Amino acid sequence: MLSIKKFAAIDIGSNAVRLLISNVIQEDSLPARFKKSSLVRVPIRLGADVFLKGEISVENQNRLKDTMLAFKLLMSSHNVVKYKACATSAMREATNGSEVVDAVFKHSEIEIDIINGEEEATIIAATDLNDFLDVNKTYLYVDVGGGSTEFSVIHRAQKVASKSFKIGTVRLLNDMVKKKTWTNLQKWIKEHTSDYDKIDVIGSGGNINKIFKISGKAAGKPLTYFYLSNYYKTLQTYSYEERISKLDLNHDRADVIIPATRIYLSAMKWSKSKHIYVPKIGLSDGIIKSLYYDKVSSNIL
Repeated sequence: MLSIKKFAAIDIGSNAVRLLISNVIQEDSLPARFKKSSLVRVPIRLGADVFLKGEISVENQNRLKDTMLAFKLLMSSHNVVKYKACATSAMREATNGSEVVDAVFKHSEIEIDIINGEEEATIIAATDLNDFLDVNKTYLYVDVGGGSTEFSVIHRAQKVASKSFKIGTVRLLNDMVKKKTWTNLQKWIKEHTSDYDKIDVIGSGGNINKIFKISGKAAGKPLTYFYLSNYYKTLQTYSYEERISKLDLNHDRADVIIPATRIYLSAMKWSKSKHIYVPKIGLSDGIIKSLYYDKVSSNIL
């Protein structure tokens, strides 16, 4: 007996807002399969407001409200049975975050949960990450966002340490990351990886996904530190406009890709890793899995 239901995840990040709709396929006693049906990304960049002025501007409030209404209509058209909307770093730091959540609900009836860094890391851990792990290896998982980056050390397929740092692409673009924060991150990575002979990094986020696609590497194959370092240097030789016109990057990717690459390279350097794997998973995927297994609260349209 085959059963297909659609679940949706809304990820309200500091750089962009995403809607992921997935088919959950159940067949007799077989494990459930998760297949992406639709993915929509809107680069509202809430973090540019919050990290500079402390609150979300009226303009971006209106953009977010309209985006959530559009997402609701899309979910309805897809016959989505369950959804969850999660807001991360920018929304939780905004002085008017709760007001914006209320305004969105009044405009679209979409309920938004503002989650902390630990909840974010837990939801991401619910993804199909284990399918990519070698139980005999140790990994440093790095999920780069606009406002923060989540780090987890995974040994023998078990998470042994996890921490969120306020180092993100939008913060770095606006020169809002203090040297002490970098120092604390370096110390944390070295303390939690020094006991292992070899570490591989797993990279998550739109920027590393883009770099991996550009590399032409086959799925499951890693990028080397040498490749990523050279690409980072190449990016810096082009202006913002040239990254759009000559490197064919989207305008909302052409600026954040440089600070994102810096974060990945720093993590690799401090953990003495030579390789970074890119399984293309993130918060949205984790929300879908968590919804299916009833690990988080859900909403019905």
